[in-house]
Amino acid sequence: MTLRLLIVDDDALVRAGLRAVLGSEPDLEVVGEAGNGKEAIEQAALLEPDLVLMDIRMPEMDGLAATHSIVTDDGSGPRVLILTTFELDEYVYEAMRVGASGFLLKRSSPEDLITAVRIAATGDSLVLPQAMRRMVEQYATTGAQAAKVRKDIGRLTAREQDVLRLVAQGLSNAEIADELFVSRETVKSHVTSVLTKLGVRDRTQAVIAAYESGFVQAAPG
Repeated sequence: MTLRLLIVDDDALVRAGLRAVLGSEPDLEVVGEAGNGKEAIEQAALLEPDLVLMDIRMPEMDGLAATHSIVTDDGSGPRVLILTTFELDEYVYEAMRVGASGFLLKRSSPEDLITAVRIAATGDSLVLPQAMRRMVEQYATTGAQAAKVRKDIGRLTAREQDVLRLVAQGLSNAEIADELFVSRETVKSHVTSVLTKLGVRDRTQAVIAAYESGFVQAAPG
C-alpha cells in the first residue's frame, strides 16, 4: 500500500527537502505541496492524501486553522502530522486538540521522519514522545467538556482505564502488553474500545482527554 502525502510549509526549501526524503521511499508518494493553510485545505480536498505534514506558523492561514478544517470527526479525512521547530509550543498543542495525530520536530533525522509518517498515516501504535507528554502536561486545561469526558471515562472497564493510563504515559501497544501481561491483540482491542467510548479519533485525542478531564494528573513541577 502506498501512502499519499501532502506537504504544507511556507518555506519552499523545507518542502523540497521533505519531498526528497519522503519521495525516495517506495511506499510513500508526495502527491502535492502547499505554502499556507488555505492552499492546504484546497489541496487536501482535491488530492485526498492519507496524511498531511502541516507547518503551524504560515501566512494567510496558519496550520491550526487548516488542521481544524481538514480533520473530520468521522475519521474519513486525512490524518495530520504537525511539523514544528519547538517541542513546547501551545500552537502545536492546540492543533492536536482539534485533531492532529501528533507532531514531529523539523530537526528530526530522515529516518525518524519516515517512521513518524508511516505511524501517523496508518494510526497503528502511535507512540507519543516524551516531549508530547510534557506539552500536554503544560498546556492541558479543564474546559466545558471535562465533565462529559469524566463521565465517558467512567464507562471504561478497569482494564480499559489501565490501558488509557499507560497510553497517556506514551507506551506503545507492545509495551502495554508487556506491562499488563496480555497479548498485543488484546491491547489493540482495549485501545479501540477506549477510543470508541471516549468518542475520540486516535490515541493523541485520548491522551488529551485523559489530562483535561483530570483522569491523569500532570506531573508536579
